[in-house]
Formats: sequence, structure tokens, C-alpha cells
Amino acid sequence: MKQDEIIKLGISIGDLNGIGSEIVLKTFDDSRMLDFCTPVIFANSKIINFLKKHYNLGLNFQGIDSADKAIDGKINVVNVWKENVNINFGEEDNEIGTYAFKSLEAATEALKKDHIDVLVTAPINKHTIQSDQFNFPGHTDYLAKELDGESLMLMITDDLKVGLLTDHVALKDISEVITPDLIEKKIGIISRTLKQDFRVEKPKIAVLGINPHSGDNGVIGKEDEEILKPTIQKIKDRGELVFGPYSADSFFGTKNYKNFDAVIASYHDQGLIPFKTLSFGRGVNFTAGLNKVRTSPDHGTAFEIAGKNEANINSFKEAVFKALEIYKARQEYMRLTENPLKKQGRKL
Repeated sequence: MKQDEIIKLGISIGDLNGIGSEIVLKTFDDSRMLDFCTPVIFANSKIINFLKKHYNLGLNFQGIDSADKAIDGKINVVNVWKENVNINFGEEDNEIGTYAFKSLEAATEALKKDHIDVLVTAPINKHTIQSDQFNFPGHTDYLAKELDGESLMLMITDDLKVGLLTDHVALKDISEVITPDLIEKKIGIISRTLKQDFRVEKPKIAVLGINPHSGDNGVIGKEDEEILKPTIQKIKDRGELVFGPYSADSFFGTKNYKNFDAVIASYHDQGLIPFKTLSFGRGVNFTAGLNKVRTSPDHGTAFEIAGKNEANINSFKEAVFKALEIYKARQEYMRLTENPLKKQGRKL
């Protein structure tokens, strides 16, 4: 993308029975958003028109056959399918799940072809989207496969970034999944993304322990002593600023996270419960480690309020702005690293 071109922001519509379509359309009902990006929604014009009327919105959009036909200054809707779709807000529906996948698949293909610059995904229902084509715990694993990357789920706000060693893994399997290779790989991903996507020159990273009190020197499990500690030391010996393992129960309450550029939790709830407690409604899910930028809001389909015109758009809007910021930072990083002389006197 040339520097003077506006960023084309692709949006997969998510589960149509949830709040995804509401937060997407309400975000771009504010025409000022078109000053920042060109939205390209992967869905169907008939559906968008129905939703527009349902939520009593005044936005105007244009239907297009493919993302490369998107026009700046307009809300573009790629007609991924032509048939009518019956929406029943708040209900789990396998047929609706197939349309969530069709939208995601088309958006991902457009991303790979550079017809869009970034992707923001509206929430899916992880049960109804499952099929022979989508057999993944969620967006992150699917995109890692399609974009040939080593992904890491990174939850972000302006002052807090929490990554995960393991994401959608059953609790009983955590200790078997966490290996020295996995730790090194995930810390490597988060270190690179802090440099290229968040302009942190020398990342300082904290690692949370696997067991309560990080195992209390082996009294409460040996994984921290035998796996985490030696691997962290190995990485530190290479000159990386990686510290831990820290006891997870007090780490956030004492605001120790403010001393680091990012925190890596050992498993899903260990990281996401404090993250969402501290930042719910402002947080963004960013898939680090891919060659493309993808973000999403920090919440799910919220079936209980779907269709009731009650959804809060803040997290989705933050996901849009974070995608744009990360894309620009990455483009700048690539320009500077390709032209080392330009780096003199500049902080990344």
C-alpha cells in the first residue's frame, strides 16, 4: 500500500444471530469513520439492508462483487452469497454458522490477495461454525493455518498487553502442552510483535507461573522449576529482557504488570480474567505472529442481548483503530529495517 492511500479494512460479519452485525454497522453509522479507513464488509447486501432497518440506522452502503472493487469514502459490502438468510437473534443455528464461515473464508482470501489491508473479525459461535472446512477452536488457529504463521493470542489496550502460552486448551492438558520449545516460540513471537507492531525497541516481558505461587519451589508442582525457570534463564542469557515466573494471583492486583511491555500467561483464564476485569469494553484481541494484521473485540456473540439494540460498540471500534495503528506501525518498521540508514536517530 502506498503511504497516501487509505487503508482498506476488511470485516467478517461473524454469527448473524449474535451482536456482531450490530456493532459493525453502528460503528460505521458514524460517517467520520470513513476518514480513517475504507470498510469492506463480507456478507450480503440484502442482510445488511435488513439489519440497517432493524437497528434504525442511516448508513449508506454499496454492494460489490469482490473486495478489489471497493471504493474509498464508501461502506462496501462484498456479496459473498446471494440467497436469503433467516436471522433468529439469540439462537444457536448451524446454518447461520455456515454463513459465518463463508464470510470469514472470503475475507481471509481477500487478505491473502492484498485486496484488503487488515482484517477485523466480528464474534463467531465456536460450536455452530464447526464443519469439514472449519475444524478449529477459533479464529486464531484458522488464520494461523491460512496465513502460514505461528500465532499468539495477544489481548491489548494502550497500557496492558497479555499474551498466552496456550489459548483454547483444556486445563487438564496445560502442563503437557507447555514445553521449552513452546515457551521459546511464544516469547519470540511476542518480542517481535512488540518491536514491529508497537514500536518497543527493547521489550521487557513478564511470564506468569503455571502452578499456584509458581510451584513454591516444587512443593506445588514441578513444572515451574523444571520447565519455565530454566527456559526463561536460557532466553535471558541471550540478552532478552524476560522475567519470571511470577505468581499469577498477586501479579495484577499489585499493578506489577505496569513494569512490563507485555505479560505472558500460561493458560487462557489466567491471562484473560484479569485482562477483561481491568479493561472490559476497551480490550482488543490481536493475533500476533502472522504476516497480516487481524484484530477482534474482546467479547463473544452475546446472544442474550442480540437484536435488542443494546450492544456496546466500544471494543469493536477499538479493534478497528488498533488494526489501523498496528498496520501503520508495521509498515514503518518494514521501511526502516529495509533502509537501515533511516533508522539513525530514530526510536522504533
